[in-house]
Amino acid sequence: MRRIIVSLLLTVGITGMAQAAGDPAAGQAKAAVCGACHGPDGNSMAPIFPKLAGQGERYLNKQLHDIKSGARQVPEMTGLLTNLSDQDLADLAAYFNSQHGSVGAADDKVVARGEALFRGGKLDAGMPACTGCHSPNGAGNAMAGFPHLGGQHAQYVTKQLTDFREGNRTNDGDTMVMRSIAAKLSNKDIEAIASYVQGLH
Repeated sequence: MRRIIVSLLLTVGITGMAQAAGDPAAGQAKAAVCGACHGPDGNSMAPIFPKLAGQGERYLNKQLHDIKSGARQVPEMTGLLTNLSDQDLADLAAYFNSQHGSVGAADDKVVARGEALFRGGKLDAGMPACTGCHSPNGAGNAMAGFPHLGGQHAQYVTKQLTDFREGNRTNDGDTMVMRSIAAKLSNKDIEAIASYVQGLH
């Protein structure tokens, strides 16, 4: 009897996971509204809207849930996710993750400083290198839920780092990794990192 119960629980768990998995094809069909700001393939043209292409399914799914629940405040997204199910969000995350991100260009005037901070951190202030979570080429770590940064709009990255630093964005978890890192960055540091990231590939 015990084996039957364990087997049943495992079956229910596996089925639940299968239902939660995102379907990129279904996500593409649901992404028409998203495309207005983020681009049909997740490569937004407007620098205030993030590129979603290739960001990592786990990361995208978490952000969509956080925005829907209000854990992450994004005024431009108000009401857009309200009627979407968990499956809809998973499908959208799967679709945008399956797309290839475009790359911008870094500003020559700040690229060296940005690279030094991204690759070496700010050790005198106790800030680790960004590469530890986001990888040397900015590809992120999809399994851990760390986003792909390479090619992301500098203006968007600047806003996010500033929001983390000022406590306006707090959905980085209880360990407050991004808030503690951003707290060690000056405006010039943020500008340099954001520009470097925009051209990183």
